Amino acid sequence: MVYLDDSRDISAIAGGARVEDYFALLKPRVMSLVVFTAFVGLLLAPGGVNPVIGFIAILCIAVGAGASGALNMWYDADIDAVMSRTANRPIPAGRVERDHALALGLVLSAFSVLLLGLAANWLAAGLLAFTIFFYAVIYTMWLKRATPQNIVIGGAAGSFPPMIGWAAVTGTVSLEACILFLIIFLWTPPHFWALALYKQSDYGAAGIPMLPNVVGEKATKIQILLYSVVLVAATLAPSFAGFGGVVYTSVAAVTGAAFLFFAWKLFRTGDDTSMRRAARPLFTYSLSYLFLVFLALVTDHFTRVLGWA
Repeated sequence: MVYLDDSRDISAIAGGARVEDYFALLKPRVMSLVVFTAFVGLLLAPGGVNPVIGFIAILCIAVGAGASGALNMWYDADIDAVMSRTANRPIPAGRVERDHALALGLVLSAFSVLLLGLAANWLAAGLLAFTIFFYAVIYTMWLKRATPQNIVIGGAAGSFPPMIGWAAVTGTVSLEACILFLIIFLWTPPHFWALALYKQSDYGAAGIPMLPNVVGEKATKIQILLYSVVLVAATLAPSFAGFGGVVYTSVAAVTGAAFLFFAWKLFRTGDDTSMRRAARPLFTYSLSYLFLVFLALVTDHFTRVLGWA
């Protein structure tokens, strides 16, 4: 018989893995952005949705995103162990077995897709299933180790959540949902390439063909600037499509100008030290930028619903 007291962690009895280790497999920080963008898609969709169904839809999208993270960590355990940024993840650190991560990812994938189909509709469930498959198989198992365009093509996986939220309400995919998809899709390359610039040695050691390691820093900085220009232009599309008003347009313009400033500042850098010094602020700001753009859409929506604009 096992007796537990305050001095003993139940996780130690279960082979060393703690609940928080399994939760870490789900990439909760990535999941939080996925959930928020999915919520925006669900909120902006016409017709509204039953709050219970809406909650279940967001839960399923969150669980599906977590499942993708677990499958990614299962497959990438070898390169995660090499990179300083990922070496302390549960699998390379030896806190969770790879087979457990695989089982968790598969079970959560099936659960999230089936529940979303039963609660909302099968189009939304199909999009969620495709997103999980795209991230775990197309991106993680193929693109990531095969091409410097891994982030460009693979970025589609992270762009689907607002479209899934929209489909959960309407049962369709419209122009508005595609615009939300496009914003995230265009945001992904400059966001991750900025990270790749100041973590270049990590990716090189792991043998991942990130753009800076393949085409060089100068070409990467040009690509970041070009994608940033197109991204900021795309964030103005909701204003022309009729679901972004004055509040949204103002925020998109100001935050977009700041994004371009950081991208231009990075483009103008010369030596490695100044380049890395400029890449990190762009990466950090890009996280806030996407959140602010989608928050502006929510704020604008409510101001118009309440008749304030």
